[in-house]
Amino acid sequence: MATSARPARLRPAVARTLLLGWVLGQVAGAAGTPVKAYNLAWKSTNFKTILEWEPKPVNYVYTVQISSGYNDWKSKCFYTTETECDLTDETVEDVHLAYMARVLSYPSRNQDATDSVDEPPFQNSPVFVPYLETKLGQPTIQSFEQVGTKLNVTVQDARTLVRKNGTFLSLREVFDHQLNYILYYWKASSTGKKTASTNTNEFVIDVDEDNDYCFSVQAVIPYRKTNQKSPESLIQCTSHKKGVFREMFFLVGAVVFVVIIFIILLSLCLYKCRKARARRSGKEGSPLNLV
Repeated sequence: MATSARPARLRPAVARTLLLGWVLGQVAGAAGTPVKAYNLAWKSTNFKTILEWEPKPVNYVYTVQISSGYNDWKSKCFYTTETECDLTDETVEDVHLAYMARVLSYPSRNQDATDSVDEPPFQNSPVFVPYLETKLGQPTIQSFEQVGTKLNVTVQDARTLVRKNGTFLSLREVFDHQLNYILYYWKASSTGKKTASTNTNEFVIDVDEDNDYCFSVQAVIPYRKTNQKSPESLIQCTSHKKGVFREMFFLVGAVVFVVIIFIILLSLCLYKCRKARARRSGKEGSPLNLV
């Protein structure tokens, strides 16, 4: 019985300790004493990479430093009161490297003297490898067409912030054939889904000729352990009615075009006939020349 009661007595003590730590942190912040950052986390999608952390500073500021693993610390977001820093420009230089960042806390009352602080409080981030960890953004369906028993779907690669020779690369150009797409498709009148996959951007699927189909696509990098799949794209659907309407539109347009050409030609012929008749009538009614 005594051992079971002991944890119950410890819980209030732990709560009081946590509360005391929070109060001391607030007091330190109010007094302008820098507080070490915590909860450092990388947020990255299609290689746009931001470092976030806590807490919101009170009477002190942050500076962020980033390194690619060779003790080459580079400072970014100098003396900021924000709790995030865009590090994309640094991490896209080589997306295969392992990056680490740290957030340093400085007093804000005299920022000119911050460089004289020997060891400001700082916190390290987790290691981040963009090529392995950046999330895949939602893909876009570039075009689709159902012709007979074939459904053709083309996926548009998202652009990234990775550059080569001054040009921003697409996801396909970064990951090559390691980037796959999954197509989820189903009859418009049904909920049963089928799937197909490709390591290109083109799908050609066998379907029933007389049925409309709905579908969406998802980007996938199979070898990854985390952030393996993107959100699914917006759903698109084929429509035979639209196809029939389009065919009828072109057919009616062709008929109208032919009728207009016929009317123009007929009008020209009638005009020439009237002109020729008027010329003949004028010659017959003119007096004979006297010799």
